[in-house]
Amino acid sequence: MPQLTLVVASKNYSSWSLRPYLALAHTGQPFQEVVIPLDTPETRELIARHSPTGRLPLLKHGDVSIWDSLAICEYLAETFPEARLWPQEREARAVARAVTAEMHSSFTKLREHMGMNLRARRPGQGRVPGVAEDIARIQALWTDCRARFGQGGPFLFGHFTIADAFYTPVATRFVTYDVALEPVCAAYRDTLLAQPAFQKWAEAGLREPPVAKYE
Repeated sequence: MPQLTLVVASKNYSSWSLRPYLALAHTGQPFQEVVIPLDTPETRELIARHSPTGRLPLLKHGDVSIWDSLAICEYLAETFPEARLWPQEREARAVARAVTAEMHSSFTKLREHMGMNLRARRPGQGRVPGVAEDIARIQALWTDCRARFGQGGPFLFGHFTIADAFYTPVATRFVTYDVALEPVCAAYRDTLLAQPAFQKWAEAGLREPPVAKYE
């Protein structure tokens, strides 16, 4: 089996990097990590050594390089089907892909005004126009998926899928900004944050030095 290497940005801040990390950890495959600190004089050069887009994350699998967090997760789902990174049933799988794609491309107000910062606590901040609508839509997605597909376990589709990897950074934002959630959504948030892979990521992120630009 070729070596798997995941190149990620600073763990305290990089929601894009966290998503494929969780999916890769769920496969159970051994992998190496390369962590590139953000906003240093060397950051741009270090990223350019790995990524053709100048952005992270990036997965290396032997001679194959995959950029973009969703593309990485899709590659992992195809390469390691035994990990069941998508639901097996067709309707659930289609919905899982839809809610994942929505997270990948939407919720711009939430992203802009409630950035991921694992060590910060900012209750009440970030509540600009549009953020409440993003939060309401996310809660509606979570509630619907849990009701329709979540009977087999605590995740959106019962067992862990790529959809859960994509919404874990949102769960961290809800803690950072002290967002009140409906009971079903609060329970799901806690499930995401209790994942051993996330706990390992967060421990490393909290040890990183603060980056003024993101603080």
